[in-house]
Amino acid sequence: MTTSILYVPDISCEHCERVVAGALSALPGVHTVTVDVPARTVRVTYDAAQIGIDRMKEVLRDEEYPVASVTPAP
Repeated sequence: MTTSILYVPDISCEHCERVVAGALSALPGVHTVTVDVPARTVRVTYDAAQIGIDRMKEVLRDEEYPVASVTPAP
C-alpha cells in the first residue's frame, strides 16, 4: 500500500469533504480516504498497481477540487 497526502485548497466545509471522499473512495484500488478540512488535505491509502495519483487528480479536477500538490505520507 502507498499513502499520499493531497493538498486541495478548495476544501472548506463538510460538503467538500463528502464530495472529495466519495469521489476517491469509489475508485478501484483506493483503500482509505481521510479529509482534513482545516488543513485542506486528503490522506489517501491506495494500491499503486491499480491506481495512480494522476487518476485521482483527474477525478478531483472533474469534481472541481483541483489538487495543488502531492506529498508522500510520513
